[in-house]
Amino acid sequence: MSRNLNKLHEEKLTRGDRMADRVADLLGSWTFILCTAGLLLAWVFVNILAYEFRWDPYPFILLNLFLSVAAAVEAPIILMSQNRMEEKDRLRAELDFETNVKAEKEIEEVKRQLIEIKTLLEAKNPGKKKLTSPRPRM
Repeated sequence: MSRNLNKLHEEKLTRGDRMADRVADLLGSWTFILCTAGLLLAWVFVNILAYEFRWDPYPFILLNLFLSVAAAVEAPIILMSQNRMEEKDRLRAELDFETNVKAEKEIEEVKRQLIEIKTLLEAKNPGKKKLTSPRPRM
């Protein structure tokens, strides 16, 4: 009986894990990159072109603070998501190994049955030429 890797992985996830994965998916998207670039450009242009009310004049210290805080929050979320993907990869490797072991057992059983059939055929036809295995082609 085979097991579904995605189902096994999903069963272990908590609500926080799912939310972290969604946030990491968003942070790794072109949408996020383009929106962030647009926001940064708008911030810089507004603060350079504003005559009266410059809330963050050059060298944009407030912007640097926001970006540092965002990076400090985003990094652990992305690492948590990567750790879960690593766990899923380990589970995939385990399932692959189990599948390979089952396939090896089945191949050995088929091989045993073929040898048994060969022995029975040779016993029924003692005067006939012995059955041989074909040579593998190279």
